[in-house]
Amino acid sequence: MNDQLGIMEIIDRPPVPPAPPVQVARAALVKRTTLETDVTVSLNLDGVGTCKASTGIPFLDHMLQQIASHGLIDLDVQAIGDLEIDDHHTNEDVGITLGQTLAKAVGDRSGISRFGHFIAPLDEALIEVVLDFSGRPHLSYSLEIPNQRIGTYDTELVKEFFSAVVNHCQMTLHVRQLQGGNSHHIVEAAFKAFARALRMAVEIDPRRASRIPSSKGVL
Repeated sequence: MNDQLGIMEIIDRPPVPPAPPVQVARAALVKRTTLETDVTVSLNLDGVGTCKASTGIPFLDHMLQQIASHGLIDLDVQAIGDLEIDDHHTNEDVGITLGQTLAKAVGDRSGISRFGHFIAPLDEALIEVVLDFSGRPHLSYSLEIPNQRIGTYDTELVKEFFSAVVNHCQMTLHVRQLQGGNSHHIVEAAFKAFARALRMAVEIDPRRASRIPSSKGVL
């Protein structure tokens, strides 16, 4: 009888739930040095939005702060470049290094939601950003920025920045202007929408756990 009770106790005992997966730090640092620039980017995808940005380009620093704040990414970007020529090399190389750092932080992209989408308003401006950590670099960009400059920043460099990030992070990115007339509003809304879409895409999907979010099994 005692043996039977012992068996019943074992049968009735609820199963022990599996231990939750260990969350590794999703942080990375990349330093890139060329004859034109010296750029260091460090980030933590699971941060709180702190930002240290010193690129020598004030408007770019402001946009990097938007990425950190609205993406909840802790971001530190330090760059020295040949600004005596123009802002192009520094702007592009910051984008390249940020893309490389993002790629390093997400690793093989296991467990991430992968897709992100956000529409950000800023007064009259309305910008849509859709992205996919697809492993395939592609940029569709349709911002129509009225002015050539915002302060001292050449607005042509906005596309160059996103192109650099896309190519070195290997993501698909669509940036679409729905409305807008003020150059500053258009660009800032684009960076805010990018930040929120990025946050959505890199968040861990608890139902996918550590699996790669692709039917192919690889990204």
